[in-house]
Amino acid sequence: MYTAKGQLDANALLKQYSSLVRRLAHQMIAKLPANVELDDLIQVGMIGLSDALSRFDAAQGVQFETFATQRIRGAMLDELRGNDWMSRGDRRHQRTIETAVHKLEQKLHRAPNESEIALEMGLSLGDYQDLLTKVRGTQLIYLEDMSGADGDDDYLDRHQVRDEEASPLGRLQDQRMRQALVDAIKNLPEREQYVMSMYYEHDMNLKEIAAVLKVTESRVCQLHSQSIARLRTRLREW
Repeated sequence: MYTAKGQLDANALLKQYSSLVRRLAHQMIAKLPANVELDDLIQVGMIGLSDALSRFDAAQGVQFETFATQRIRGAMLDELRGNDWMSRGDRRHQRTIETAVHKLEQKLHRAPNESEIALEMGLSLGDYQDLLTKVRGTQLIYLEDMSGADGDDDYLDRHQVRDEEASPLGRLQDQRMRQALVDAIKNLPEREQYVMSMYYEHDMNLKEIAAVLKVTESRVCQLHSQSIARLRTRLREW
């Protein structure tokens, strides 16, 4: 969209791509703790979109939406990093869940159910489900604990595109990780497979998934968190 003077119409583009900001914010919020506000992410994302408009150069041969997506995500991640969105306590809870899942898988030779995980952690089923809601799932591919045992890495940095990821070796490693992820998802309990498929393959948000499964959005959040814990356990071994 251009003005009569042949310049990009910033106002028109801000309006047109505001839906992109909302979509990216919804995708990101599902991976974050409940204390992160969706409206805050959207507001910061709009700043990223405005920045993209001011910096975009069509001569570089990149589509505006691709360029804007990087700027919007970057702005959101900078905001999250600045506010230390994931506390050490949440990281510790996440690792505790994963440890219990891993121990039970080794013992039972199958995926443990929620009651078994709760018992292993010394929690009631209700308390365990509350904990799943609290941790609210974390990053699926860039696993927090793969690079160190202390869990203090700023793994938001791992959302950023690195040069090596564009190399043939990087692409091959990514393909292998993706295949490992596909195999791990196939071993999830059936309902959790549905959740992951709807969320990651069909780009549905938690509210939409809840409507399909006829459960509450909070319940979908719990299933998503539990799935992430199982997958992180499997992929750490990869």
